[in-house]
Amino acid sequence: MNLKKHSVTVLGSTGSVGVNTLDVIAAHPDKFEVFALSAATRVDALLAQCVQFKPRYAVMASAPHAHDLAEKLKANSLKTVVLHALDALEIIASHEDVDTVMAAIVGAAGLASCMAAARTGKRLLLANKEALVVGAEIFMEAVQSGGAQLLPIDSEHSAIFQSLPDDPSTWSARIEKIILTASGGPFLRRDLLTLRHATPQEACAHPNWTMGQKISVDSATMMNKALEVIEAKFLFGLHPSQIEVVIHPQSIVHSMVQYLDTSVVAQLGTPDMRVPIAYGLAWPGRIASGAKALDFTAFANMSFEKMDLMRFPGLQLAWDVLAAPRGTPAILNAANEVGVAAFLDKKIRFDQIHAVNLATLAAVAAPAVHDVSDLLELNLRARAFAQNFVCSMEL
Repeated sequence: MNLKKHSVTVLGSTGSVGVNTLDVIAAHPDKFEVFALSAATRVDALLAQCVQFKPRYAVMASAPHAHDLAEKLKANSLKTVVLHALDALEIIASHEDVDTVMAAIVGAAGLASCMAAARTGKRLLLANKEALVVGAEIFMEAVQSGGAQLLPIDSEHSAIFQSLPDDPSTWSARIEKIILTASGGPFLRRDLLTLRHATPQEACAHPNWTMGQKISVDSATMMNKALEVIEAKFLFGLHPSQIEVVIHPQSIVHSMVQYLDTSVVAQLGTPDMRVPIAYGLAWPGRIASGAKALDFTAFANMSFEKMDLMRFPGLQLAWDVLAAPRGTPAILNAANEVGVAAFLDKKIRFDQIHAVNLATLAAVAAPAVHDVSDLLELNLRARAFAQNFVCSMEL
């Protein structure tokens, strides 16, 4: 019996999550086919993916990049249609022939396409935590009204999802709290007084995971975990007080659920994004991910430590913005994106990223937020303030 293949759109296909997604898909050609791919500016990388997977559509961020890709596809006798319009990402995320959307675009730029997938009832594999941080209640309302399947791809949230009962209606009656684990990043043991001299190269040298620059810096500041706390609140419908973060340097236990009887259920695995990606693609089943299996005899210890808010002051901002007016998480996300970009461009120091976040949260008020356009407007205002604040800072 021939079963229909799942048609997949990969948003952000040339990034680390996108590449890993295509690696899993390539290992299961009988189960999946690629409908569309998107990238910002990496024409040659997207071209290579189009040659291998032959998608119906490919999307680039600008007309010149799209033209360049189209010419190279033509030279390779490929029929992939290249798009670059403002709504191109929404088109390939909501197309009627698409079953599954991998949302791997970094930052708030991925919100509109995620919303489009949600409204049209797709299986939405969410690797873009910022889309849910910015979209918050409005995003979850779109998921519910559109009948979408929202599956988390962040290793921590996937671990929580795998550790929860199958029936979400029972979660609140059974769960005491969820515990997100954090490796501590590259600066876990570094002298705090030297962090002002930390370089982008040092901040991006994560000890366990291979990730893009932005998320690597977020891991070094622990802002990635702050965003994950916010994401977890909306994904799992828990009160912020039911979300805890602990340091786990080995990145073997990806997260845990503590139940009312104090039992703890955890998900363990190698630090390889193909594991949660494969789970999301195959859910509720399982398929081979291509990741190396755990060898419990290969590591002598698994340690856990209390979070140090002196070292990682940005983490507390998660609970602060969740207690603030609706829309405030969008302000934090915008400020952090600007701050991280400025650090990577060597315009500010590593320790000044937190100052950008604090100043923006203090200066930009969240108005009444009713829809996505309100959130995007708030995002722009927060970015504008953060950019001006960065320009006023001294190294």
